[in-house]
Amino acid sequence: MKARYLGLSALLICALAGCSQPVPSGTAPAQATAAATGSPVSITDFANRTVQLQQTPQRIVALSNGEVDIVYALGGSVVGRPTSSHGAPVKKAEQAQMIGSTHELDLEKVALLQPDVVLGNYPMNEKDIPAVESIGAQMVLSSANSVADIQRQITLLGGMLAKEERAQQLNDQLTQHIAALAERSQTANTKPKALLVYGAPGTYMAALPNSLSGNILELAGGSNIAADLPGLQSFPQYAQLSTERVVEADPDYVFIMTHGNSEEVKAGFLKEMQDNPAWSSVKAVQNNHVEVLPSDLFGTNPGTRVTEALDQMHQLLYPSDTYE
Repeated sequence: MKARYLGLSALLICALAGCSQPVPSGTAPAQATAAATGSPVSITDFANRTVQLQQTPQRIVALSNGEVDIVYALGGSVVGRPTSSHGAPVKKAEQAQMIGSTHELDLEKVALLQPDVVLGNYPMNEKDIPAVESIGAQMVLSSANSVADIQRQITLLGGMLAKEERAQQLNDQLTQHIAALAERSQTANTKPKALLVYGAPGTYMAALPNSLSGNILELAGGSNIAADLPGLQSFPQYAQLSTERVVEADPDYVFIMTHGNSEEVKAGFLKEMQDNPAWSSVKAVQNNHVEVLPSDLFGTNPGTRVTEALDQMHQLLYPSDTYE
């Protein structure tokens, strides 16, 4: 069968850039040390940059929702948050000024907030460091391509806010949550096979295990049918989607992630499948196991709410499994 590839557009690349970026191997672990408010803070971020702050930052701008969630989970707050039509990830952050995103920072709005620190994406926001420093703020860079990366973010921001003990508690809870899911998944004879599709209307590609959603799938007890596909050069966490490869792997589930209109994306993807009769032989299609995942939990960093993403993925993969 001749492979049929589904297109990749600039729109989706832009969306992906705002969610996560690759962290080169060998990057030093994020570290942070801080004393009480008013004492100097020394931070080593995901770009292996040492950032010196005169005191524990009080005015924080975050360019992605994951960092907003983590800051509040640690007991802090933000004065600036990502622009979104879906509201803030934390109710207490609703009043924070919307200041653009990782791929389109509104420096004028940020400057008016007089932040101590701006939390950005590595490596996407490296180019913005001089502009942020020009308004008297520091930039701290991180990213989340795995649950382990989220734990590194928690450690980093916990040190920055002098909340190391709380950060350790959050990470311990997450580690225990993952261990409990692994134990539950071990009772299954075989792991359910799944395809993770990242999409915008008319554009679709497969998420690989080295993406955050791919890592969530594996930790929740699933098997990623795209695991052996080559990653895209610009975004190695994602691969071009081959219909032939999907039909051959015959996934039990197809999960769709999107930043746009979820129903429109699902309808478009279903049309793609209807236009190619080969999809009718796929178990996920035959059993109506094609699901759109919540955009606030998948395809972008959910912060500490990654536990919700893990639970939801596990329940989709193992619908007969019940929680006490």
